[in-house]
Amino acid sequence: MTRPLSHTQIPADDRGLAYGDGLFETVLVRDGEPRLWHQHMDRLARGCRALGIPMPDSADLDGLPPLSGTGLKVLKLMLTRGSGGRGYLPPSLAEPRLLWQVSDFMPQTRHWEAGVRVRHCELRLGIQPLLAGLKHLNRLENVLARSEWDDPEVAEGLLCDSHGSLVEATCMNLFWHRQGQLETPRLDGCGVAGTLRAALMERLPIMEVTREPEVLADAEAVWLGNSIQGLWPIVRLDAADGTLLRRWRLGGLHRRLQREAHELLGYPTGFAN
Repeated sequence: MTRPLSHTQIPADDRGLAYGDGLFETVLVRDGEPRLWHQHMDRLARGCRALGIPMPDSADLDGLPPLSGTGLKVLKLMLTRGSGGRGYLPPSLAEPRLLWQVSDFMPQTRHWEAGVRVRHCELRLGIQPLLAGLKHLNRLENVLARSEWDDPEVAEGLLCDSHGSLVEATCMNLFWHRQGQLETPRLDGCGVAGTLRAALMERLPIMEVTREPEVLADAEAVWLGNSIQGLWPIVRLDAADGTLLRRWRLGGLHRRLQREAHELLGYPTGFAN
């Protein structure tokens, strides 16, 4: 059985710390209620099966201290394989370590209203189907991609895989509307299958596609979203060198998907076009 620990009790030989051998979830908690908890637990379970780490007991997860009280918070869960093994070879019998951290949270509401400026990243994501979709602890690609810019006017960076296909942003999923169809990148080679993405796909006919970045030139609306920040409409897209590629004007199309996403998270749904 896993034992929940505070974030100050991580031993130096933990395999999550040494090798990124583990998984994590970041959960929006509103007045003690975790949003999209079912989707988070489903993804954690998929990750446990893929890595061969026992899934924590529901009693361990449901009894965490952050799942009480009032206000808006973010709960970060980290599940590692624990300690042991010889080098990269994992122990034959894992003793997982469940860690948690909770912090107060305030979403970036101005991005909801005004939309965001994003850019393409130069970094390309490596393709590894065994890890595709999982939120594993090894996120060095995302760290390197996010270090490509420090302009506060640029909210996010879009990532392609090594074949040149769109995948995601550094910490958000990507959606667009084109020719009457909502689309999102297929994540069977790399990328994180977000919980807001999963919940939206349960409610709406969103098609998973494999497309190169040029597809965004034909899109009537583009969004970024995750289960913490909600949905951000994109109003400007730049190349990696800062060259303007496309602008979008906010309208009802943007707001319809935004309302669907924000209903799932308990965020405001009334926006001016």
